[in-house]
Amino acid sequence: MIRRICLALVFILARFIAVEAAGTKPVLKTGIWKAVLQRPDGQEIVFNFETAVENGRQVMYVLNAGERLLVDSIKRRGDSVWIQMPFFASGFSLAVKAGGILEGLYIKNYGSRKQEIPFYASYNNKERYALRRAPAYDISGRWSVNFGTQNDAESKAVGEFQQDSLGKVTGTFLTATGDYRYLEGAVAGDSLKLSGFDGGHAVLFTARLQGKDSIADAHLYSGLSSHEVWTAKRNPAAQLNDEYSFTQLREGESRLDFSFPSTTGKKISNNDEYYKNKVLIIQILGSWCPNCMDETAFLSDYYNRNRARGVEVLGLAYERSTDFMESKTALAPFQKRFNVKYPFLVTGVEVSDKRRTEKTLPQLESIRSFPTTIFIDKKGVVRKIHSGFSGPGTGKHYEDYKKEFEALVDSLLNEG
Repeated sequence: MIRRICLALVFILARFIAVEAAGTKPVLKTGIWKAVLQRPDGQEIVFNFETAVENGRQVMYVLNAGERLLVDSIKRRGDSVWIQMPFFASGFSLAVKAGGILEGLYIKNYGSRKQEIPFYASYNNKERYALRRAPAYDISGRWSVNFGTQNDAESKAVGEFQQDSLGKVTGTFLTATGDYRYLEGAVAGDSLKLSGFDGGHAVLFTARLQGKDSIADAHLYSGLSSHEVWTAKRNPAAQLNDEYSFTQLREGESRLDFSFPSTTGKKISNNDEYYKNKVLIIQILGSWCPNCMDETAFLSDYYNRNRARGVEVLGLAYERSTDFMESKTALAPFQKRFNVKYPFLVTGVEVSDKRRTEKTLPQLESIRSFPTTIFIDKKGVVRKIHSGFSGPGTGKHYEDYKKEFEALVDSLLNEG
Protein backbone atom coordinates (compact mmCIF):
# COMPACT_ATOMS: atom_id res chain seq x y z
CA MET A 1 0.00 0.00 0.00
CA ILE A 2 2.75 2.47 0.96
CA ARG A 3 4.72 1.71 -2.18
CA ARG A 4 1.59 2.14 -4.33
CA ILE A 5 0.94 5.58 -2.78
CA CYS A 6 4.57 6.61 -3.25
CA LEU A 7 4.62 5.37 -6.85
CA ALA A 8 1.41 7.26 -7.57
CA LEU A 9 2.91 10.48 -6.21
CA VAL A 10 6.10 9.92 -8.19
CA PHE A 11 4.02 9.38 -11.34
CA ILE A 12 2.07 12.61 -10.77
CA LEU A 13 5.24 14.60 -10.14
CA ALA A 14 6.91 13.04 -13.18
CA ARG A 15 4.04 14.22 -15.38
CA PHE A 16 4.39 17.78 -14.12
CA ILE A 17 8.17 17.71 -14.48
CA ALA A 18 7.79 16.48 -18.06
CA VAL A 19 5.51 19.40 -18.84
CA GLU A 20 8.03 21.84 -17.35
CA ALA A 21 10.75 20.32 -19.51
CA ALA A 22 8.57 20.98 -22.53
CA GLY A 23 8.66 24.67 -21.68
CA THR A 24 5.52 25.22 -19.55
CA LYS A 25 6.50 26.82 -16.25
CA PRO A 26 4.31 26.52 -13.13
CA VAL A 27 2.45 29.78 -12.63
CA LEU A 28 0.35 30.99 -9.73
CA LYS A 29 -0.44 34.61 -9.08
CA THR A 30 2.23 36.07 -6.83
CA GLY A 31 1.08 37.55 -3.54
CA ILE A 32 -0.75 36.64 -0.33
CA TRP A 33 -3.43 33.94 -0.13
CA LYS A 34 -5.91 32.87 2.52
CA ALA A 35 -6.12 29.07 2.76
CA VAL A 36 -8.80 26.96 4.44
CA LEU A 37 -8.83 23.28 5.41
CA GLN A 38 -12.49 22.22 5.69
CA ARG A 39 -13.14 19.57 8.33
CA PRO A 40 -16.27 17.37 8.10
CA ASP A 41 -17.55 18.86 11.39
CA GLY A 42 -17.69 22.34 9.84
CA GLN A 43 -14.58 23.68 11.56
CA GLU A 44 -12.12 25.50 9.31
CA ILE A 45 -8.36 25.52 9.87
CA VAL A 46 -7.19 28.78 8.31
CA PHE A 47 -3.68 29.85 7.39
CA ASN A 48 -1.98 32.19 4.93
CA PHE A 49 0.72 31.70 2.35
CA GLU A 50 2.64 33.89 -0.07
CA THR A 51 3.62 32.94 -3.61
CA ALA A 52 6.65 34.41 -5.33
CA VAL A 53 9.10 33.79 -8.16
CA GLU A 54 12.72 33.37 -7.06
CA ASN A 55 15.59 32.53 -9.39
CA GLY A 56 13.08 31.79 -12.14
CA ARG A 57 11.15 29.29 -10.02
CA GLN A 58 7.75 29.48 -8.38
CA VAL A 59 7.97 29.16 -4.60
CA MET A 60 5.58 29.53 -1.72
CA TYR A 61 5.99 30.57 1.91
CA VAL A 62 3.57 29.27 4.53
CA LEU A 63 3.00 32.15 6.97
CA ASN A 64 2.42 31.59 10.68
CA ALA A 65 3.17 34.50 13.02
CA GLY A 66 6.93 35.07 12.62
CA GLU A 67 7.61 31.99 10.48
CA ARG A 68 7.99 31.86 6.70
CA LEU A 69 8.25 28.17 5.80
CA LEU A 70 9.69 27.76 2.30
CA VAL A 71 7.87 25.39 -0.05
CA ASP A 72 9.83 25.00 -3.29
CA SER A 73 8.08 22.10 -5.03
CA ILE A 74 5.17 23.51 -7.07
CA LYS A 75 4.22 21.83 -10.33
CA ARG A 76 1.45 22.81 -12.73
CA ARG A 77 -0.18 21.29 -15.77
CA GLY A 78 -3.09 23.15 -17.34
CA ASP A 79 -5.49 24.02 -14.53
CA SER A 80 -4.00 21.47 -12.09
CA VAL A 81 -1.36 22.18 -9.44
CA TRP A 82 0.55 19.84 -7.15
CA ILE A 83 2.25 21.44 -4.13
CA GLN A 84 4.55 19.15 -2.13
CA MET A 85 5.28 20.30 1.44
CA PRO A 86 8.99 20.06 2.32
CA PHE A 87 8.39 17.70 5.26
CA PHE A 88 5.86 15.32 6.83
CA ALA A 89 4.80 13.47 3.64
CA SER A 90 2.05 15.96 2.86
CA GLY A 91 0.96 18.16 -0.02
CA PHE A 92 -1.89 19.63 -2.05
CA SER A 93 -3.61 18.39 -5.20
CA LEU A 94 -5.44 21.44 -6.59
CA ALA A 95 -7.35 22.89 -9.49
CA VAL A 96 -7.06 26.54 -10.54
CA LYS A 97 -10.54 28.06 -10.68
CA ALA A 98 -11.82 31.33 -12.09
CA GLY A 99 -11.45 34.41 -9.93
CA GLY A 100 -8.15 33.44 -8.36
CA ILE A 101 -9.35 30.40 -6.41
CA LEU A 102 -7.43 27.21 -5.70
CA GLU A 103 -9.57 24.22 -4.83
CA GLY A 104 -8.83 20.58 -4.11
CA LEU A 105 -7.39 18.35 -1.39
CA TYR A 106 -4.75 18.50 1.31
CA ILE A 107 -3.22 15.01 1.41
CA LYS A 108 -1.17 13.64 4.30
CA ASN A 109 0.34 10.17 4.43
CA TYR A 110 0.54 8.32 7.75
CA GLY A 111 2.48 5.24 6.71
CA SER A 112 -0.12 2.71 5.60
CA ARG A 113 -3.04 5.18 5.62
CA LYS A 114 -3.76 8.44 3.85
CA GLN A 115 -5.80 11.42 5.04
CA GLU A 116 -7.51 13.87 2.68
CA ILE A 117 -9.06 17.18 3.72
CA PRO A 118 -10.98 19.48 1.31
CA PHE A 119 -9.05 22.69 0.73
CA TYR A 120 -9.50 26.04 -0.96
CA ALA A 121 -7.49 29.26 -1.13
CA SER A 122 -8.44 32.76 -2.24
CA TYR A 123 -5.95 35.18 -3.76
CA ASN A 124 -5.09 38.63 -2.39
CA ASN A 125 -6.57 37.93 1.04
CA LYS A 126 -4.30 38.69 4.00
CA GLU A 127 -6.97 38.28 6.66
CA ARG A 128 -6.74 35.08 8.71
CA TYR A 129 -9.63 35.75 11.09
CA ALA A 130 -11.92 38.76 10.91
CA LEU A 131 -11.27 41.68 13.28
CA ARG A 132 -14.74 43.20 12.86
CA ARG A 133 -15.43 43.41 16.61
CA ALA A 134 -13.23 45.11 19.15
CA PRO A 135 -11.57 42.64 21.54
CA ALA A 136 -13.36 42.44 24.89
CA TYR A 137 -10.14 41.45 26.66
CA ASP A 138 -6.39 41.34 26.14
CA ILE A 139 -5.01 37.81 26.58
CA SER A 140 -1.36 38.87 26.39
CA GLY A 141 0.73 37.02 28.96
CA ARG A 142 1.21 33.59 30.48
CA TRP A 143 -1.57 31.08 31.19
CA SER A 144 -1.92 27.74 32.96
CA VAL A 145 -3.61 25.42 30.46
CA ASN A 146 -5.30 22.06 30.90
CA PHE A 147 -6.02 19.86 27.89
CA GLY A 148 -8.70 17.27 28.57
CA THR A 149 -10.00 16.65 32.08
CA GLN A 150 -8.87 18.66 35.08
CA ASN A 151 -7.60 15.48 36.75
CA ASP A 152 -5.22 14.52 33.95
CA ALA A 153 -1.81 15.56 35.29
CA GLU A 154 -0.09 14.90 31.96
CA SER A 155 -2.33 17.35 30.13
CA LYS A 156 -0.86 20.42 31.81
CA ALA A 157 0.53 23.06 29.47
CA VAL A 158 1.48 26.72 29.40
CA GLY A 159 0.04 29.24 26.96
CA GLU A 160 1.92 32.39 26.01
CA PHE A 161 0.27 35.03 23.85
CA GLN A 162 0.83 38.53 22.50
CA GLN A 163 -2.17 40.62 21.42
CA ASP A 164 -2.19 43.99 19.65
CA SER A 165 -4.74 46.78 20.03
CA LEU A 166 -6.86 45.51 17.10
CA GLY A 167 -7.11 42.00 18.54
CA LYS A 168 -4.52 40.14 16.45
CA VAL A 169 -2.91 37.39 18.53
CA THR A 170 0.29 35.37 18.15
CA GLY A 171 1.77 32.84 20.53
CA THR A 172 1.95 29.15 21.31
CA PHE A 173 1.26 26.40 23.83
CA LEU A 174 4.20 24.76 25.57
CA THR A 175 3.89 21.17 26.82
CA ALA A 176 6.32 18.77 28.49
CA THR A 177 6.86 17.06 25.14
CA GLY A 178 7.22 20.12 22.90
CA ASP A 179 5.27 23.11 21.66
CA TYR A 180 2.57 23.87 19.07
CA ARG A 181 5.01 26.08 17.15
CA TYR A 182 3.82 29.33 15.56
CA LEU A 183 0.14 30.13 16.12
CA GLU A 184 -1.72 33.16 14.81
CA GLY A 185 -5.29 34.39 15.17
CA ALA A 186 -7.53 36.98 16.73
CA VAL A 187 -9.75 38.00 19.61
CA ALA A 188 -13.07 39.43 18.38
CA GLY A 189 -15.41 40.37 21.19
CA ASP A 190 -15.06 37.52 23.68
CA SER A 191 -14.18 34.95 21.00
CA LEU A 192 -10.65 33.60 20.46
CA LYS A 193 -9.40 31.76 17.37
CA LEU A 194 -5.82 30.60 16.83
CA SER A 195 -4.50 28.38 14.04
CA GLY A 196 -1.29 26.97 12.68
CA PHE A 197 -0.20 24.89 9.69
CA ASP A 198 3.21 23.54 8.71
CA GLY A 199 2.38 20.27 6.96
CA GLY A 200 2.76 18.37 10.23
CA HIS A 201 0.56 20.47 12.48
CA ALA A 202 -2.84 21.55 11.16
CA VAL A 203 -4.58 22.95 14.23
CA LEU A 204 -7.37 25.29 15.27
CA PHE A 205 -7.91 26.54 18.83
CA THR A 206 -11.24 28.20 19.68
CA ALA A 207 -12.44 29.60 23.02
CA ARG A 208 -14.65 32.04 24.88
CA LEU A 209 -13.02 34.58 27.20
CA GLN A 210 -14.70 34.71 30.61
CA GLY A 211 -13.25 37.94 31.89
CA LYS A 212 -9.63 38.95 31.58
CA ASP A 213 -8.24 35.96 33.50
CA SER A 214 -10.24 32.93 32.39
CA ILE A 215 -10.69 30.95 29.16
CA ALA A 216 -13.46 28.36 28.87
CA ASP A 217 -15.70 26.63 26.30
CA ALA A 218 -12.40 25.95 24.53
CA HIS A 219 -11.68 23.39 21.83
CA LEU A 220 -8.67 22.10 19.91
CA TYR A 221 -9.33 20.76 16.41
CA SER A 222 -6.45 18.93 14.72
CA GLY A 223 -6.26 17.42 11.25
CA LEU A 224 -9.32 15.78 9.77
CA SER A 225 -11.18 14.70 12.91
CA SER A 226 -9.21 15.05 16.16
CA HIS A 227 -11.01 17.09 18.83
CA GLU A 228 -10.06 17.94 22.41
CA VAL A 229 -11.31 20.40 25.04
CA TRP A 230 -9.13 22.75 27.07
CA THR A 231 -9.36 25.44 29.73
CA ALA A 232 -6.95 28.13 30.89
CA LYS A 233 -6.37 30.54 33.78
CA ARG A 234 -4.07 33.53 33.66
CA ASN A 235 -0.97 32.71 35.70
CA PRO A 236 2.27 34.69 35.26
CA ALA A 237 4.10 32.00 37.28
CA ALA A 238 2.84 29.00 35.27
CA GLN A 239 5.48 26.27 34.88
CA LEU A 240 5.80 22.90 33.16
CA ASN A 241 6.91 19.70 34.81
CA ASP A 242 10.66 19.00 34.94
CA GLU A 243 11.50 17.97 31.38
CA TYR A 244 14.77 16.31 32.40
CA SER A 245 12.94 13.54 34.29
CA PHE A 246 10.39 12.65 31.63
CA THR A 247 12.54 9.84 30.18
CA GLN A 248 14.91 8.03 32.54
CA LEU A 249 17.49 5.27 32.61
CA ARG A 250 16.45 1.97 34.12
CA GLU A 251 17.75 1.31 37.60
CA GLY A 252 21.35 0.16 37.50
CA GLU A 253 21.97 1.47 33.97
CA SER A 254 24.34 4.33 33.13
CA ARG A 255 25.26 3.73 29.49
CA LEU A 256 23.58 3.12 26.15
CA ASP A 257 24.46 0.30 23.78
CA PHE A 258 23.07 0.41 20.25
CA SER A 259 24.00 -0.20 16.63
CA PHE A 260 21.88 0.77 13.62
CA PRO A 261 22.46 1.49 9.92
CA SER A 262 22.82 5.12 8.90
CA THR A 263 20.97 6.46 5.88
CA THR A 264 24.16 5.75 3.91
CA GLY A 265 23.90 2.07 4.88
CA LYS A 266 26.89 2.10 7.25
CA LYS A 267 26.37 0.41 10.63
CA ILE A 268 27.14 2.86 13.46
CA SER A 269 27.29 2.27 17.21
CA ASN A 270 27.65 4.70 20.06
CA ASN A 271 30.51 2.44 21.23
CA ASP A 272 32.53 2.86 18.03
CA GLU A 273 36.13 3.98 18.51
CA TYR A 274 35.30 7.23 16.69
CA TYR A 275 33.09 8.39 19.59
CA LYS A 276 35.51 7.58 22.41
CA ASN A 277 36.65 10.58 24.48
CA LYS A 278 34.02 12.77 22.81
CA VAL A 279 30.84 14.31 24.10
CA LEU A 280 28.01 12.52 22.28
CA ILE A 281 24.47 13.89 21.85
CA ILE A 282 21.76 11.40 20.90
CA GLN A 283 18.73 12.87 19.12
CA ILE A 284 15.63 10.66 19.21
CA LEU A 285 13.46 11.86 16.33
CA GLY A 286 11.00 11.10 13.57
CA SER A 287 10.57 12.82 10.21
CA TRP A 288 6.82 13.06 10.98
CA CYS A 289 7.45 15.28 14.03
CA PRO A 290 7.31 19.12 13.73
CA ASN A 291 9.26 19.67 16.98
CA CYS A 292 11.91 17.26 15.66
CA MET A 293 12.17 19.50 12.60
CA ASP A 294 12.93 22.49 14.83
CA GLU A 295 15.43 20.54 16.91
CA THR A 296 17.18 19.25 13.78
CA ALA A 297 17.62 22.81 12.53
CA PHE A 298 19.15 23.80 15.89
CA LEU A 299 21.35 20.71 16.31
CA SER A 300 22.65 20.82 12.75
CA ASP A 301 23.73 24.43 13.11
CA TYR A 302 25.29 23.76 16.51
CA TYR A 303 27.15 20.67 15.27
CA ASN A 304 28.51 22.35 12.16
CA ARG A 305 29.90 25.14 14.35
CA ASN A 306 31.24 22.99 17.20
CA ARG A 307 32.24 19.53 15.91
CA ALA A 308 35.93 20.49 15.91
CA ARG A 309 35.71 20.91 19.70
CA GLY A 310 35.06 17.21 20.24
CA VAL A 311 31.27 17.02 20.21
CA GLU A 312 29.33 14.53 18.07
CA VAL A 313 25.64 13.96 17.34
CA LEU A 314 23.74 10.84 16.32
CA GLY A 315 20.10 10.94 15.26
CA LEU A 316 18.03 7.83 16.01
CA ALA A 317 14.97 7.81 13.77
CA TYR A 318 11.67 6.07 14.49
CA GLU A 319 9.60 6.25 11.34
CA ARG A 320 6.14 5.10 10.26
CA SER A 321 7.60 2.15 8.38
CA THR A 322 10.03 -0.69 9.10
CA ASP A 323 11.30 -0.50 5.53
CA PHE A 324 14.81 0.97 5.40
CA MET A 325 14.48 2.69 2.02
CA GLU A 326 11.14 4.28 2.90
CA SER A 327 12.59 5.58 6.16
CA LYS A 328 15.68 6.88 4.37
CA THR A 329 13.49 8.72 1.85
CA ALA A 330 11.38 10.24 4.63
CA LEU A 331 14.47 11.55 6.45
CA ALA A 332 16.15 13.02 3.35
CA PRO A 333 14.24 16.36 3.40
CA PHE A 334 15.46 17.08 6.96
CA GLN A 335 19.04 16.30 5.97
CA LYS A 336 18.90 18.46 2.84
CA ARG A 337 17.01 21.49 4.18
CA PHE A 338 19.07 21.81 7.37
CA ASN A 339 22.49 20.77 5.97
CA VAL A 340 22.75 17.89 8.45
CA LYS A 341 26.32 16.56 8.60
CA TYR A 342 25.88 14.14 11.49
CA PRO A 343 24.48 10.63 10.84
CA PHE A 344 20.79 9.75 10.96
CA LEU A 345 20.43 6.12 12.03
CA VAL A 346 17.37 4.12 11.00
CA THR A 347 16.20 2.04 13.96
CA GLY A 348 13.86 -0.03 11.78
CA VAL A 349 11.18 0.15 14.49
CA GLU A 350 7.91 1.97 13.86
CA VAL A 351 7.12 4.85 16.15
CA SER A 352 3.74 3.21 16.84
CA ASP A 353 5.41 0.03 18.14
CA LYS A 354 4.60 -0.23 21.87
CA ARG A 355 7.88 -2.10 22.40
CA ARG A 356 10.00 0.46 20.58
CA THR A 357 12.11 1.16 23.71
CA GLU A 358 12.83 -2.50 24.51
CA LYS A 359 13.72 -3.19 20.87
CA THR A 360 16.12 -0.27 20.47
CA LEU A 361 17.25 1.32 23.75
CA PRO A 362 16.44 -1.18 26.52
CA GLN A 363 18.58 0.79 28.96
CA LEU A 364 15.79 3.40 29.09
CA GLU A 365 12.52 3.03 30.96
CA SER A 366 10.45 4.40 28.08
CA ILE A 367 10.74 6.64 25.06
CA ARG A 368 7.66 8.79 25.56
CA SER A 369 8.55 12.05 23.84
CA PHE A 370 9.71 13.04 20.37
CA PRO A 371 12.18 14.58 20.30
CA THR A 372 14.21 13.38 23.27
CA THR A 373 17.86 14.42 23.65
CA ILE A 374 20.43 12.36 25.55
CA PHE A 375 23.77 13.84 26.65
CA ILE A 376 26.68 11.40 27.03
CA ASP A 377 30.04 12.40 28.52
CA LYS A 378 33.54 11.51 27.30
CA LYS A 379 33.51 8.30 29.36
CA GLY A 380 30.30 7.10 27.71
CA VAL A 381 28.11 7.80 30.74
CA VAL A 382 24.62 9.26 30.26
CA ARG A 383 24.57 12.57 32.11
CA LYS A 384 21.26 14.18 31.14
CA ILE A 385 18.07 13.22 29.30
CA HIS A 386 15.89 16.03 28.00
CA SER A 387 12.35 15.32 26.78
CA GLY A 388 10.69 17.61 24.26
CA PHE A 389 12.00 20.73 22.57
CA SER A 390 10.99 24.37 22.94
CA GLY A 391 11.44 25.64 19.40
CA PRO A 392 11.77 29.14 17.92
CA GLY A 393 8.00 29.65 18.13
CA THR A 394 8.36 29.87 21.93
CA GLY A 395 10.53 32.98 21.84
CA LYS A 396 12.38 33.45 25.14
CA HIS A 397 12.04 29.76 26.02
CA TYR A 398 13.93 28.83 22.87
CA GLU A 399 16.70 31.29 23.69
CA ASP A 400 16.87 29.97 27.27
CA TYR A 401 17.07 26.39 26.00
CA LYS A 402 19.93 27.21 23.65
CA LYS A 403 21.89 28.79 26.52
CA GLU A 404 21.20 25.83 28.79
CA PHE A 405 22.16 23.37 26.06
CA GLU A 406 25.42 25.12 25.25
CA ALA A 407 26.35 25.49 28.94
CA LEU A 408 25.77 21.77 29.53
CA VAL A 409 27.82 20.68 26.52
CA ASP A 410 30.60 23.12 27.42
CA SER A 411 30.80 21.66 30.92
CA LEU A 412 31.03 18.12 29.52
CA LEU A 413 33.71 19.16 27.03
CA ASN A 414 35.75 20.72 29.83
CA GLU A 415 35.78 17.53 31.90
CA GLY A 416 38.81 15.25 32.00
